Amino acid sequence: MRQEQAGPEVRKRVRDSFERQGLMSHLGARLAHIGPGRVHIVLPARPEVTQQHGYVHAGATSAIADSAGGYAALTLFDEGSEVLTVEYKINLLSPAAGDRLEAIGTVLKPGRTLTVCGLEVYGVRADGARKLVANGQQTLIRVDRAADRGDLHG
Repeated sequence: MRQEQAGPEVRKRVRDSFERQGLMSHLGARLAHIGPGRVHIVLPARPEVTQQHGYVHAGATSAIADSAGGYAALTLFDEGSEVLTVEYKINLLSPAAGDRLEAIGTVLKPGRTLTVCGLEVYGVRADGARKLVANGQQTLIRVDRAADRGDLHG
């Protein structure tokens, strides 16, 4: 199934932002798809991202889900905008097993200020078999890029 790609300017803006994220780099995550209102992030399963039973840690699973939703929302905003997560809830449905995880963020309801995204994370084996290991929902706030440079923590 071929997925619609976002325009080249949007893809560049999302990639540039993603590359500035220390956590995604630290985890070894990468962007796999950037479409209008939909972003996929892949995380290879490595010992550095697992918990004591060998499954990918819930923190890593949650982090890629959060980023996938945030970037999905960003694809719909103009160049002067950034997004920040207001809240998210994630349900861990199965142990996060597989050769890699794939997080998919999808905009459910875009808004001028608040945007709601659906989050899915799949465990993917080398043979392509996929299993839903987590799902959730997220609310994001659009902020002006200039405001994002200030002290957002009060």
